[in-house]
Amino acid sequence: MFRKYGRGIGRIVAFGAAAALVTTLGACSAQAGGDGGGGGGADDGEITIGLAVPNQQSPFFVAIRQSAEAEAKAQGVKMVFADAKGDSDAQVNQVQDFITQGVDAIIYIPAGATAATVPVRAAGEAGIPVVTVDRNPDGAPGATFIASDSVGGAEALGEWVVEQTGGEGNLGIIQGQIGTTPEEARDEGFTKALEGSNIVEVARQASEAWLQDEGYDIATDMLQAHPEINVIFGRADGLALGAAQAARNAGLDDILVVGFDGDPSGIQAVVDGQLGATIVQQTTLMGKLAVESALKLIEGEELPAEQLQEGILATKENAAEFLEVHP
Repeated sequence: MFRKYGRGIGRIVAFGAAAALVTTLGACSAQAGGDGGGGGGADDGEITIGLAVPNQQSPFFVAIRQSAEAEAKAQGVKMVFADAKGDSDAQVNQVQDFITQGVDAIIYIPAGATAATVPVRAAGEAGIPVVTVDRNPDGAPGATFIASDSVGGAEALGEWVVEQTGGEGNLGIIQGQIGTTPEEARDEGFTKALEGSNIVEVARQASEAWLQDEGYDIATDMLQAHPEINVIFGRADGLALGAAQAARNAGLDDILVVGFDGDPSGIQAVVDGQLGATIVQQTTLMGKLAVESALKLIEGEELPAEQLQEGILATKENAAEFLEVHP
């Protein structure tokens, strides 16, 4: 499946009345709820891309932003930025601000499953192409979707867990946000890897924002309720790091904890032996690819519906190399 846009189409948004709005838009901040560069591209001829992210607490989203901004600068493109601070409703308004400013394309990482389709549909009605990253709204996908192959990555991680445990164990799972693309994909891949083993899931609980303090609280409660747990999969490195801390505080040093993301802190924890393994997402590549894809869509080029990147298994044997150069 391919989606096609033209640059002229991307500037349709009610600009018959643009003259009346020039003063207002000129006075607007260069961002929509975050730190960033200049305003919309509609009134100065410069290509402008809006970047909307769920939060700047997660190292994953920070890395995507840094890579995308670096590529935009290298391409001579203006980028405006919006941080939803975990609020889906706020993000809807931020993307609407991008549309009002007349950006040429939007790179969009939904803040959650709730209202995730609204920004894509609003941008589509305005003729503005959307590149979705990491999460693709069900029923309203982006023109192209860039993410890790979370199914494949989680399957590789699960196979490693089976190998390390001899296929025996009691598993606790700390989920990400329910209904999001990465949570569903990681569940699918990890579950597939455990088929045929004697690793039994005894507990699972969802986080709200994939964060380390949530992982700590959930794991603390989980280990108290299910002391037989000896394997924990935190669906993100932050969740896994919190779980590892909870296990140490409980004096349970023999629990195998694994994560997913390949954040610098997660990779360092693998090197230090606090985590057994993680899956490294290629954030540098993904941020760069998101900008390149946005520019291609602006020019009317055709792109595949999905652009999935390999997730790389990091264990104590190879983790240090990802601290030196993160893909």
